[in-house]
Amino acid sequence: MSLNDEEFALVLAQFTSRQFRKQQFLIREGERVRELYFVVQGLLKLVHTDAAGKAHIVSFAMEDWWEGDFAAYLAQTPATLSLQCLEDTAVWCLPLAGYEYLCQHLPPMARFFLVKFARGGVAAQQRILSLLTLPARERYELLLRQYPTLPQRVSKTLLAAYLGVSRETLSRLVEPGRSPKIVR
Repeated sequence: MSLNDEEFALVLAQFTSRQFRKQQFLIREGERVRELYFVVQGLLKLVHTDAAGKAHIVSFAMEDWWEGDFAAYLAQTPATLSLQCLEDTAVWCLPLAGYEYLCQHLPPMARFFLVKFARGGVAAQQRILSLLTLPARERYELLLRQYPTLPQRVSKTLLAAYLGVSRETLSRLVEPGRSPKIVR
């Protein structure tokens, strides 16, 4: 999408820049979600904790990705997800009023957000289908194809939680003592 200088300044005015340290939360379950986040640098995990206290990793977000509890943000309801830094992280924050302003006053931005949300929905459906239908090895191979740098940035415990397998199962899929690689 191309914007002229005036439009770009208008877009930039709706965002604030923030820095977070490793382990800090941007969103906590149960709290009001005030912003969406565009990751400039760093790595985040989006997590849902079930009634038994088990954490389920919904997604990871790295540089140039948008992340947040989108449902809670748009509906202004309490968060059902938590967003936590896995590395020191720099983000651009977009409050709901800024999002609505951009959609109303800049039709190219409304289109941009529509496309981003649609692609995010498609990716979420594909992830759900992979969890429902693919064996662990194929889910791991898919992760390596889609996010080749992720295994170097997160622990095997977090990767296992994301893939819906035990850490032991993940260890059997990865050659010991080497960077994550498919065992054939």
